[in-house]
Amino acid sequence: MSIGYKIRKFFSNHAETKDRHEEKKLQTHYYKASKDSVMKVIESYFQSKDTYSINAVSKEHGEISATSKKGKSVFVVATIIMVRPYHTAVDFSVTTESLLQIDFGYSSKVIQELYEHMNKELELITEH
Repeated sequence: MSIGYKIRKFFSNHAETKDRHEEKKLQTHYYKASKDSVMKVIESYFQSKDTYSINAVSKEHGEISATSKKGKSVFVVATIIMVRPYHTAVDFSVTTESLLQIDFGYSSKVIQELYEHMNKELELITEH
């Protein structure tokens, strides 16, 4: 991970995952589950936390969006794509809303917490 990336991450208010991300913790996660079961896990996570409120759920597009109700103001979009049967990709996009447009890496921490929860609930596929 380059020094430039670390500085950009620290002084940004946005983080998102992708297949070939510089930071291993922010790479797309693949789960051995159907799209519907993955969506249920993410939806139940947001419903179980009193800090989040679900904005929208689009099963057709495989997206769930939520915002925080307490603490830092955070907007989360989860994108769920079934690559093949029981091989489902999950990506997150998190934006922290603040006056300075800096969150000191908080949005990355939110993504890591979401993936940690999902790893406990679903079987992670390490090779894809």
